[in-house]
Amino acid sequence: MTAANPSTSQNLPTEAERLSRQRQAVLLVSRVWAWVFLVVLIIFFTVTISVSSGGDVNFLSLRNSQNILMAITPVLLMGLGQTFVIIAAGVDLSVGWMMGLSSVVSALIIADLTAARGVAEIPAILIGFVVGILVTMFLGFISGTIIARLRTPPFIVTLGMSFIARGIAFLLSGGNSVIGQPPAVRTFGNEALLYVVSGEGGGIFFLQRPDVTGEVLQRLDRVFQWPVVVTAIVFLIALFVLHRTQYGRHTFAIGGSREAALRAGVPVDRHVIMLYMLSAGTAGLAGILHTARFNAGSPIAGDPLLLSSIAAVIIGGVSMFGGHGTVAGTVIGALIIAVLTTGLVMLNVQPFWQFIVVGIVVILAVLIDQARDLIIGRMEAGQG
Repeated sequence: MTAANPSTSQNLPTEAERLSRQRQAVLLVSRVWAWVFLVVLIIFFTVTISVSSGGDVNFLSLRNSQNILMAITPVLLMGLGQTFVIIAAGVDLSVGWMMGLSSVVSALIIADLTAARGVAEIPAILIGFVVGILVTMFLGFISGTIIARLRTPPFIVTLGMSFIARGIAFLLSGGNSVIGQPPAVRTFGNEALLYVVSGEGGGIFFLQRPDVTGEVLQRLDRVFQWPVVVTAIVFLIALFVLHRTQYGRHTFAIGGSREAALRAGVPVDRHVIMLYMLSAGTAGLAGILHTARFNAGSPIAGDPLLLSSIAAVIIGGVSMFGGHGTVAGTVIGALIIAVLTTGLVMLNVQPFWQFIVVGIVVILAVLIDQARDLIIGRMEAGQG
């Protein structure tokens, strides 16, 4: 018998540990780059806007931060549902028009119940909002069933469903915005949890909007408007469901390998149907919040936001190949898009440049995602 080489046996664990540390470093970079990029963006716009305006404009002002939060609300809601779908190796191209359909349906029902049938405002609003979401979830159920049962590519099914939702929204609205909403709708869409009045005679007011006018009214800021609060609650629920429940584990399993998930006993077809219902439902929620914010239902409410919602998911680190991603990453992706667009507008950059910059960031995110998988794959191959 030959004796084992002591030096070799001692070096093997060291080599394994070195590869493990390198792998962890690569994973860490892929996870935190979006956070670092967001901080760099905020610092960049804070400095450049202050310099270009001679110190008269502050990018980090309370009012501007709340405007950014309101701007990302629909993008984030659509992105949260999309996150689950993409992690499961799918995609939903119908969420933009689902948002518009929900906005129209909810506005029509609220207007009809309050104006024609004399129903009290609050019950009418609740009924309109619930029906608006349920209609989109039903269409999501149809999409999910076709994808799961017939093995039809989700790209094709959801693209077709987007046209269906678009047509229904235009038919119901006549191609116009649906007005005639009661005052409580605007109150829900525009009032806030906190009110801050800066300067002399100011203060912080909880839930109750201060009765101010004139110059003092100009110093009034709404902090955490109700659409932002609702979106934050949905985010926390999505965070818990994806990372702490069996539903979330099944979502990752399906994205990693559908066949392996089936062999493990995961009800794949039923789960896929639920995923597309979830995606349509969050888009429907974005639609009713749009109705509340603008006091009208619009069939085109979500059309310009579809690509932004997908971009937020990709920038946030969700792999387009499935099996990897986080809800928090989608929030960061939505914030990056909102900060970029807001900062460029405040610097008086032409709006067309916004598309170019966001496109570059999306491509960068995809390259980082692929580079991570390539580097880790080579490490594992070398170790083997």
